[in-house]
Amino acid sequence: MTTPQGTRNSGGGMFRTKSVEQSMRDTEEPEHALKKSLSALDLTVFGVGVIIGTGIFVLTGKIAKETAGPAVALAFVVAGLVCALAALCYAEFASTVPVAGSAYTFAYASLGELPAWIIGWDLILEMALGCAVVAVGWSGYVRSLMDTAGLHLPDALTGTRDGDFGFDILACLLVLLLTGILIAGMKLSSRVSAVVVALKVSVVLVVILVGAFFITGSNYNPFIPPSQPGEAGNDITSPLIQLMFGWAPTNFGVMGIFTAAAVVFFAFIGFDIVATAAEETKNPQRDVPRGILGSLLICTLLYVLVSIVVTGMQKYTELSTDAPLADAFKSVGHPFWAGLISFGAAVGLTTVCLILLMGQTRVFFAMSRDGLLPKPFSVVHPRFGTPYRSTILLGVIVAIVAGFTSIDELAELVNIGTLFAFVVVAIGVVILRKKRPDLPRSFRTPLVPFVPILSVAASFWLMLNLPAETWLRFGIWMVLGVIIYFLYGRKHSRLGKHLPPREPVVD
Repeated sequence: MTTPQGTRNSGGGMFRTKSVEQSMRDTEEPEHALKKSLSALDLTVFGVGVIIGTGIFVLTGKIAKETAGPAVALAFVVAGLVCALAALCYAEFASTVPVAGSAYTFAYASLGELPAWIIGWDLILEMALGCAVVAVGWSGYVRSLMDTAGLHLPDALTGTRDGDFGFDILACLLVLLLTGILIAGMKLSSRVSAVVVALKVSVVLVVILVGAFFITGSNYNPFIPPSQPGEAGNDITSPLIQLMFGWAPTNFGVMGIFTAAAVVFFAFIGFDIVATAAEETKNPQRDVPRGILGSLLICTLLYVLVSIVVTGMQKYTELSTDAPLADAFKSVGHPFWAGLISFGAAVGLTTVCLILLMGQTRVFFAMSRDGLLPKPFSVVHPRFGTPYRSTILLGVIVAIVAGFTSIDELAELVNIGTLFAFVVVAIGVVILRKKRPDLPRSFRTPLVPFVPILSVAASFWLMLNLPAETWLRFGIWMVLGVIIYFLYGRKHSRLGKHLPPREPVVD
């Protein structure tokens, strides 16, 4: 059936799909059109900017000491390959449907409206919470640097700690500042990101190049430490797979590499954000796949090199779990480089916040343009060409969450949300190949359906390794989203009403 809008309906009701052609036409409506200003380099910078965060400064040492030893480098390779499977699926979709919204838009074109709503709702939570968590982490780094300089904030302005109520003023101000930058335009955002990412990558390269001179070969012996069986958990904080099958993880040994890969995988989360900027890219069919795959390749290489250097500088059993890179330089008598690394970590987190906030606002914008969220939030700024209303709304909410809440325990929700999106996109690639083989695809995922099936299996395996309480919280959020869909989204959906293109919203 074809609607008056030319929208292909493969089914009615909750599983009606929105054609790729209609999605593309929606991007041409002047009052809802995002400004195209990004290149492949900009997208690669965004990808590197959001992937390289505290993971490379903290996770490398923690996992080497507790799970894999020097073989943590191999764990990063395994995790990078798992991400590459998802990246190949994202690259095909983003080049076929270069529209804001990433996995939400892809799901709308392949799985239907309700699945699209669910994944959009999931992405909003994932990116909002991720941005807030990173902002709180950034605040901690900055306060540490301020304390070193003899500057101290009142305890009441450092956030909620150990049950004591407070407001994290630095985290809140950071999110509000980044909100302003996003409103002012994507090109400005990309320039700010480029400068900060250059600083961040420079610090990582310093770790690699300078640290290479302090490597001691004996620290790599043994490269794969002897296997140590772990202990299976039996409460809600334990990984779901342990509760289901009584399976206990293995630390060290060959299997320890795969156990470590399930953990370090989360250091790669963020490359999918590149797809949310497809609509603002000058040549999305060519540049979005390059940005996704290029940023993933660069970050995997940096992670592997850093892990090799840090485990060579200091015996893995002696590594710090809080600041392993900085402490490794202190252990060889070079505190200056340790301070530089801490500075790089603090600066680098700003781009992570910026790009997560950007991705979230684009998903919200796409859902609003489709009528699933209130229409005024899909109006773009007449001068800057950005979805300023949704940016302001979400920026203020995230700033408040970051300021008032200690949410470290909720960070796992970011991971399960991302993995859920990976599963949806991989399934969507297979479905759209069957439903619309005629669509022009400038990038094609190889070995379909084998690669998407492998991506689904790998992502689901990692989801099973998350705590059961994370699954419970995620389920509650999804149920809330479904309720909102039936109360608002289904009734106001443009696709459901079969309306012609709507009149411009009066600003």
